[in-house]
Amino acid sequence: MIDSTLIDDLITIALKEDIGDGDHTSLSCVDSDLTGKAELLVKQKGILCGVELAKKIYSLFDPSLSVTVFIHDGTLVAPGDVAFVVEGKTTSILQTERLVLNFMQRLSGIATQTAEYVKLIEGTKAKILDTRKTTPGLRLLEKYAVRIGGGFNHRIGLYDMILIKDNHIDFAGGVAAAITKTKEYLRAKGKHLKIEVEARTFEEIQEILQFDVDRILIDNFTPEETVRAIKIINGACETESSGGITKESILAYAQAGVDYISVGALTHQIKSLDLSLKAL
Repeated sequence: MIDSTLIDDLITIALKEDIGDGDHTSLSCVDSDLTGKAELLVKQKGILCGVELAKKIYSLFDPSLSVTVFIHDGTLVAPGDVAFVVEGKTTSILQTERLVLNFMQRLSGIATQTAEYVKLIEGTKAKILDTRKTTPGLRLLEKYAVRIGGGFNHRIGLYDMILIKDNHIDFAGGVAAAITKTKEYLRAKGKHLKIEVEARTFEEIQEILQFDVDRILIDNFTPEETVRAIKIINGACETESSGGITKESILAYAQAGVDYISVGALTHQIKSLDLSLKAL
């Protein structure tokens, strides 16, 4: 699970957003000293994700709550499965119910979809990557869900890897200028970051290969064009395909021989997994 104060801050903000000056429904009709239990019930087949986050939410909101976990993150679940039981102050369980479900349903949806993409390219060397197309504020959690589903994180943000894309190239004055300026910047700053460069044409691939870079992003090529691109690159650096790749076309790209395939849909076109929290 992610160990970050950013997650603690996110949970605090989310609870404040939901509870405001009080959960007046629970406070008005449930005795404040009442204790009870509730189970996290799975209602749809998929990959479970968010159990560790749920434990963190309960711990931060009310440390007296206890959680007994039966199914851990990354497990394939089916309708009727019980992931965990939370026990303690009833009003605390009620006040955290929606936040736990909102997070777990979305993260499980991402993990489930990622697992589906990973399955589609089984038997090839390609790895599934996520992108920065994440929900603002939820990136660390959504990228965690991608890993739980069997995918890999491309980069966390703009700070941990160089990715020279089409707009950078155009604003910088071309491929050579963009790469040269980037290498000068990294030397001046004393930074050691991997460099990936997007190629829109075969000519740009040839130009990139004049430099020492870590990866070439083969963007919006057809599978057939990707085969040709891989031959041109010939192992000089890592390769990545991206751009409108779907479940129907992803195997063809993997079979073309790329090392990575990035899929924005992992995090921005997902269906949440159906879960519920039921009193016992």
